[in-house]
Amino acid sequence: MFVTNLVIGFIVSSITAGFIMIVKRIFQRQLSAKWQYNLWFLLLIALTIPLIPSHFMPIINIFSPFASGSSADMSFETGKNGSGEITNTNWMQDFSVTVHQTNTELLNIVIASVWIAGVILFTAFSIHAWFQLREIKQSISKVETEEIITLFEKCKQQLKISKNITLGVSQRVRSPLTFGLIKTYVVLPQNFEEWLSKDDIKHIFLHELNHYKYKDIPTSYVMAFYQIIYWFNPLVWIAFKAMRLDREIACDIAVLKSLDAHSYRKYGHTIIHFIEQKATYRYNRLANQLNGSKKQIKRRVQEIASFQTESKLLKMKSIGIFLLVGLFVASQIPFVSALASGNDRYNYFHHEQTVYEDLSTYFDNYQSSFVLYDVQADTYHIHNKDHSTTRISPDSTYKIYIGLFGLEEGVITSEQNTIEWDGTKQPFDKWNENQNLATAFAHSVNWYFQEIDKETGQKAIQSYIQQIHYGNQDMSGGLDQYWLESSLKISPVEQVELLQSFYNNTFNFQGNNIQTIKNALQIEEKDGAVLYGKTGTGNVNGKGINGWFIGFVETETNTYFFATNIQDKENASGSTAAEITLSILRDKQIYN
Repeated sequence: MFVTNLVIGFIVSSITAGFIMIVKRIFQRQLSAKWQYNLWFLLLIALTIPLIPSHFMPIINIFSPFASGSSADMSFETGKNGSGEITNTNWMQDFSVTVHQTNTELLNIVIASVWIAGVILFTAFSIHAWFQLREIKQSISKVETEEIITLFEKCKQQLKISKNITLGVSQRVRSPLTFGLIKTYVVLPQNFEEWLSKDDIKHIFLHELNHYKYKDIPTSYVMAFYQIIYWFNPLVWIAFKAMRLDREIACDIAVLKSLDAHSYRKYGHTIIHFIEQKATYRYNRLANQLNGSKKQIKRRVQEIASFQTESKLLKMKSIGIFLLVGLFVASQIPFVSALASGNDRYNYFHHEQTVYEDLSTYFDNYQSSFVLYDVQADTYHIHNKDHSTTRISPDSTYKIYIGLFGLEEGVITSEQNTIEWDGTKQPFDKWNENQNLATAFAHSVNWYFQEIDKETGQKAIQSYIQQIHYGNQDMSGGLDQYWLESSLKISPVEQVELLQSFYNNTFNFQGNNIQTIKNALQIEEKDGAVLYGKTGTGNVNGKGINGWFIGFVETETNTYFFATNIQDKENASGSTAAEITLSILRDKQIYN
């Protein structure tokens, strides 16, 4: 999951940064300096999206993770004692074979460690920058010249800034800079009056105060934060470098707007004069400073030289382009949410009469969920709300629908459903013989249902699972294993909803085909109640990680649909899920 989030962050940050760069290049003449800078705030929003928990964002069903490997699973045979009750010992047989999947846990640890190491390193750089500013703050001495102080206050009034801002000088700075989140400082180099004219000083004040006015100080901290989080993406570094340059240009243009036309050239000369006198460039990521690299200064002077008053048409074009890019960024929210969740959650369960119960005493230490629907009361009873809508591989429970689709396509029929064994040695003796629908369900014969799938065809199967809205509807795991601890996933709540649709033939399949599958699912009948069910076990690398039991109970007066799922690192199975289910049904006096 951690690696998935990093990949999502890399994709979103790269796409957005690249898209903004392309838009800026294509529409350069249709964007004012201010709006070229404003576009980068949309990047900051995009960088935030992958950090938002997926349950706070809308989801659309566009993606499912590509899982590898497969597992066989199990069904059951019932044994009855003299009284017709299910026997307590060996009452079902597990047919579960293990498969081997690559353990990515070590890879995740390595990647996480590398990312954390990078975060620590770049956090250290930011802390160092903060300490540099702290040292500068300690070295500041106040400006004593009354004329300079008056000029500074006039510049503040001109920009309508009322907050108290400390003006000072320091021998530790070579470029005018503004910093401080709580208390703001505008700091000039020592002896600045000796080589700066009054016009130069005024222009510097206007530039630095515009940084304060447009909240560029907190923006610097936000940028530093995202450079730490996304340190592994070079496009983010390139984008932030461009953003800082656009910020300086936007400030330059803001200053020009506050000057008369005769002062434009003077302001440009201030920038040039400054770099001639103080060419050394020391960058601090947490401050806004007038100086920059020679390449950046050249670009700024070019923009100053070509400055023209912004027209209403240019402003409208700029806003329009900004909104279009904003729409592009907003459109990523549901996609990111789907990528982050892997489409592994069912988000559309809303039933007015739902009772959430704590049945944890039945499940020991298993991660578990139990869902029961009482038709007569029109009420759901759910244990573990979160897990009940989490999608998991269906394993053998999906064979209900493989058989149904095969019947609908004429691959098998109610009368003719025997498939000959091809002689390939199977892991269980009962699989090494010809099978019909009843024996294949009883012994959970994987090759039988895989053969039906091959004859049905992926295109037809995909159409059917979309028609019945089966879980995440993802067959990307391959025709022979998509339902075996692979890509296809479904939640316990969906299992129960789908069983109701199957039972009531909501999707208008042929009635005799529904009855054929229903007959194959019948376990036993006693005391006026009939139990139908199907189990499924996911066994990976020799460990039982997933156990299902789904079905329904018909009584003389009511019908109950249920789905139980248990998960564990090594001991989950369908037989265990079935035993737990029967205990719950017995205690609820639904089925003894």
